[in-house]
Amino acid sequence: MTAVSDSRPAGTDRLAVLGEIEQRVRWLSTAIIDHANRVRPNPTGLKVGGHQASSASMTTLMTALWFEHLRSGDRVSVKPHASPVLHAINYLLGELDESYLTTLRAFGGLQSYPSRSKDPDPVDYSTGSVGIGATAPIWGALARRYITTLGEQAGAGRQYSLVGDAELDEGAVWEAILDPMVAELGEVVWIVDLNRQSLDRVVPNIGAPRLQGMFAAAGWQVLTVKYGRLLHELFERPGGEALRRRIDEMSNPEYQRLLRCTPAQLRERLPDSPELEQLVGTLDDVTLHAAIRNLGGHDLQAVGDAFAQIDDTRPTVVFAYTVKGFGLASEGHPQNHSSLLSAEQIGELAERSGMTLDAPWQRFGPDSPAGRLCAETAERLRRGPVEGVDAPALPTDIGRTPSGRATTQAALGRALLDLTREAPEAARRVVTLCPDVSSSTNLGGWVNKVGVWSPAERKDWFDDDPETILHWRERPTGQHIELGIAEGNLVGALGELGATWSRWGQPLLPIGVLYDPFVERALEPWSFGIYAGGQSILVGTPSGVSLAPEGGAHQSITTPSVGLEQPGCITYEPAFAIDVEWTLLASLARLGRPDGTSAYLRLSTRPVDQSLAAVPADPAARERRRRQVVAGAYPLRTSEQPAVTIAAMGAMVPEALAAAERLETLGTAVDVVVVTSPGLLFDAVQARAGHGARFGTADTWVLDAAFPARRATPLVTLLDGHPHTLAFLAGINQVRATHLGVTRFGQSGDLDSVYRYHGIDADSVVAAALDLL
Repeated sequence: MTAVSDSRPAGTDRLAVLGEIEQRVRWLSTAIIDHANRVRPNPTGLKVGGHQASSASMTTLMTALWFEHLRSGDRVSVKPHASPVLHAINYLLGELDESYLTTLRAFGGLQSYPSRSKDPDPVDYSTGSVGIGATAPIWGALARRYITTLGEQAGAGRQYSLVGDAELDEGAVWEAILDPMVAELGEVVWIVDLNRQSLDRVVPNIGAPRLQGMFAAAGWQVLTVKYGRLLHELFERPGGEALRRRIDEMSNPEYQRLLRCTPAQLRERLPDSPELEQLVGTLDDVTLHAAIRNLGGHDLQAVGDAFAQIDDTRPTVVFAYTVKGFGLASEGHPQNHSSLLSAEQIGELAERSGMTLDAPWQRFGPDSPAGRLCAETAERLRRGPVEGVDAPALPTDIGRTPSGRATTQAALGRALLDLTREAPEAARRVVTLCPDVSSSTNLGGWVNKVGVWSPAERKDWFDDDPETILHWRERPTGQHIELGIAEGNLVGALGELGATWSRWGQPLLPIGVLYDPFVERALEPWSFGIYAGGQSILVGTPSGVSLAPEGGAHQSITTPSVGLEQPGCITYEPAFAIDVEWTLLASLARLGRPDGTSAYLRLSTRPVDQSLAAVPADPAARERRRRQVVAGAYPLRTSEQPAVTIAAMGAMVPEALAAAERLETLGTAVDVVVVTSPGLLFDAVQARAGHGARFGTADTWVLDAAFPARRATPLVTLLDGHPHTLAFLAGINQVRATHLGVTRFGQSGDLDSVYRYHGIDADSVVAAALDLL
């Protein structure tokens, strides 16, 4: 094991200065929450909230990390409920103005949980959704390594996660830890705040050995900081082994109860043997009271010694035993999670901290030892501005006109291959990710072309096998990252690869491909990645009940509305291969920039006759069609005097065209409009109605192009998904409408039978149109 050298100055003076800073950080983080709840005016009377106890349990760990071990190249994800500790440290380092200390959870102020995009002070990772912020530094490490394999500089440093022990209940944590590539990320360090409490209770069982074994089995270095110096000293006395055994073997609830005991009660409850009773009898009340709470996570020396042992050749987890609410009147209480100190208790804490309620925000004097350490730390951690580069230019139209029968899923792989020829510099910034579905989502040709990314080159043992179609060539220059079957890992990595433009000034164009039925499983971490500034493209394929033989469990219903409802995202459901190309290029062009957005493409495995797209041959008319496709909709079939309009999306366009032909033979003229993005159309509707600044830049012209008022007729909407997705279209021109789609779990079967079962076949469209008329 290669340990990091310990260059810290030795001696009690260092510990005394760190202890002074620790106490100030504890006071500031507690006072920030107290002010938000008890001092700041609250005319509504609604709870403001905050977590004084959760912050106090992290104060020692964060003080030791920031003021001794952290370097400017390191990045830290702070557990959500410890955000006031982060703000207190940033304030002492001069990175946060005093005016913000009174704004926790106020509009425009300090956020409830650390936020890269919304907090006024430095925040490396947004956290808040339990498990997602914890794993983000793993994918941040992966993204930084990927950037360097492009020949770009992305700095160096560790990626820390400060995690509450209850957060380890989240499945997303273990999905990330168990991915095989994570064991190679030696810069990843997790520090677990092992306070043995969750929101509602003391965790009943002693779970640390099991957790330690799980990390070790995944290839991590496991360090444990269990006891402080006082307890270690007591363990060396006669009866010390009995004391260690007693504490090790007692349940978590019993230990927590001892934290709430007076010294007299401790003398009665703690001993379970003559040896231990004799040792306890030698201790004065102050020492006994201090000993029972002298855990390693609150001993600056013990924490520092553990940090100095971190092995940078493999990921590391540090289990630090702590007391929830340490140093507060609420320490160890099972219901202290969101409790607040009383006015009397906050006054007592101020006195112990050398502060006053009249002047609660004092920094250290610049000439004091603590003030000098704060200044030295601020200088050590100072980062220069991120000098960003623009992503290479992307074409808007590669120029091919697809023919024959093709699927939109296959069109994705073809478009990526075309991009390598037409815009190689931009294509080099593309990185694709899959949860073990590359071949079944038609990325095989792309993977064969660009290779699979790996930090080091690995031999492809099937390279000489003539029957092997998908060539798995792993090398540092590869552009495809394959993860295990865990959608949370996929979108977690996607978010961090999509944030490199803001972290290191190097934009990537990340595309994650997964089965559309599992988009909702991945939606929360992907949404959180967008919130944190990650810009990426998520491709769901195959989609809908068009995947007929697979049956109901693999037929997505609600995913079409993702683009309507997900902030920071534009959704497309292309009908034809050319639509895929145009919407993909437009989506790529929006990535890696301050005003950028993510995209979601919903694709299908249904082969469609590409001549139905009727792509204009004239260059100007082709460009007009492309702009309409990218803006959200385009007219595909127009009649001289339409009696009804069919607006269809994605794989259902052939049914719409077939129904239009049949209605025409019945004497009913029909217009057919292809919707490519319901979200963009909804934004355009809102913008045209003047509803808020959010929609001010929407392309309202597309409404006149696709649904001109002069051609307003009764409307049938049709999609392979829930019909509410397009129901708003009737409001564009205030027309009568019927909305066809999928509202129940599917059945296995052939395509015609499944469409008929859901009422989205051509017969159903014809009947709906005639009913409207």
